[in-house]
Amino acid sequence: MTTAWNWYVIVLILFNLLGITWLLWWTSKRRPGDPKPDETSHYWDGDITEYNKPMPRWWINGFYIAIVFAFGYLFWYGGFGTYQGFGHWSSKGEHDQEAAIANAQLEKTFAPYKGQAIDVLAQNPQALKLGKSIFANTCSTCHGSSAKGAVGYPNLTDQIWHWGGSPEQILHTVLNGREGVMPAWGKTLQGMGGPDAVDYVIAYVHQLGDKDASARSDYAAARGKTLYEGICVACHGKDGKGDQKVGAPDLTDSYWMYGDSREALRETISNGRHGVMPAWGTVLGDTRSRLVAAYVWSLSHSPKPGTQSAQ
Repeated sequence: MTTAWNWYVIVLILFNLLGITWLLWWTSKRRPGDPKPDETSHYWDGDITEYNKPMPRWWINGFYIAIVFAFGYLFWYGGFGTYQGFGHWSSKGEHDQEAAIANAQLEKTFAPYKGQAIDVLAQNPQALKLGKSIFANTCSTCHGSSAKGAVGYPNLTDQIWHWGGSPEQILHTVLNGREGVMPAWGKTLQGMGGPDAVDYVIAYVHQLGDKDASARSDYAAARGKTLYEGICVACHGKDGKGDQKVGAPDLTDSYWMYGDSREALRETISNGRHGVMPAWGTVLGDTRSRLVAAYVWSLSHSPKPGTQSAQ
């Protein structure tokens, strides 16, 4: 806030408070020559008289007390422009204080699970219950309440993991996040194989997973194989099995995060994809991250005999 706006706010506040004080004093003051409260000479129907009685003193004094309180409030909490106030109060400071109290209480709840391995936590019904609650508050926005994902957001209930599905890999994903980038190869492929180059690669990718067999063109797939081995093999591998080190998906399975239709694959290959999994470590902390990672891991791993599932 500039100095001019700062003074504008201060003057406006003082004008209103002082103006209200003056108006209260002026209107409650009786002047010489004013009729008595019951001598207004206003009558209706012969026996109805209008009085002009002043407000009770306790009521007027209550207004004055409220005005004094307003000045005190503004000086203590800071309401005059950028003035911070004697109390040095701020909404951020109060939020941080309340958050610290809440976090301290949460730490007591999560303390028994501190540092435990993901697969160990996954066998604890109470730990899974807490992990499910954290998932619902944090992860369900993208992955859905059932964790089955959506277009562009992976399904967490199957056995397919682009970045690895071991307990350690899932915990790393939760703590540090992931960023998957599929470059836009449309122009490059067209320069190598002509205007239909992207469709050739799609035909070969479908052949890798044995999809769309009735409409597959052997010629297109053969052309696509050459183009694939010139560009795509670096990330997805010669056999199309992908590489979990870089998050490159397996092209031979039945799962396609952005869809396996020709239109979806054409968009993916031509214009690329950019998926980001945020890092939740700084938000949730280590223990809560472990609990939610244990819950996610449990979704695709059956509990051992004799244990209960929190799902």
